[in-house]
Amino acid sequence: MSDSKASKVFYFEGDDPGMLEAYEKARATFRYLWRELTWEYRRIIPALGMSGVKAAFYDEPTRGNPKPAVEQMWFSDIFFDGQFVSGRLLNKPNNVRSVKAGDQVRRSLDEITDWMYSYGDEPMGGFTVNLMRSKMSPTERKSHDKAWGLKFGDPTDVRVVPPSQSEDEEHPMSENMVKVLEEHLKKDPIGLLSPDENGWTTLHSMALGGNYSPVKVLLEFGADPNTPTGNGMTPLQLARCLGWEKIAALLIQHGAK
Repeated sequence: MSDSKASKVFYFEGDDPGMLEAYEKARATFRYLWRELTWEYRRIIPALGMSGVKAAFYDEPTRGNPKPAVEQMWFSDIFFDGQFVSGRLLNKPNNVRSVKAGDQVRRSLDEITDWMYSYGDEPMGGFTVNLMRSKMSPTERKSHDKAWGLKFGDPTDVRVVPPSQSEDEEHPMSENMVKVLEEHLKKDPIGLLSPDENGWTTLHSMALGGNYSPVKVLLEFGADPNTPTGNGMTPLQLARCLGWEKIAALLIQHGAK
């Protein structure tokens, strides 16, 4: 993922069944990356070694070259607003000329093709990365993993959360936040219930991040379940866009429409 030099390029046909399946798995599980980043951005001391999202970038076709150049590349400093995933391009393009390393880029959720984050040297996600690893020789795989500085392990075993977490249960920091959140709301409810300059409230952020317990507390303290963000999305829409149905049901119980 270095932006200092061109990375080794792996070629796959655009309709490769294995790669298309990897894309779909990445999109279906993106919520676990965003859940983790919701808390990472609140930590005083960062816990993640890296985090990134991959998508296709291309040049528009020209008269002399009707087939556009396409490259799959990674971007970091991720933000998700319920519609678009945005960040800073990490890779130095090999063929595409319309973007360069360091550019701010964004893609809709259905355009992303992979995501990954790490705790220390343990990677989560990386569906396309592991598909490519599965086709390497042991020597190539060892060299690949060394370049990333991560312990990928079995390429058929892609984890989306660390062993200490569960896909079906809340993030540990979500439950641990409840008492502190209640204390802050008792002292200053206006601050936590008011929108920022982009129209986002703590309820919006917690609903999109899949954090049931904080959402429950905020609603109990009077957070409005129907207030839209600056891009027009309500807490209910944010919860549903990533499949947090338990949170969606809770919001509906409190009057979300």
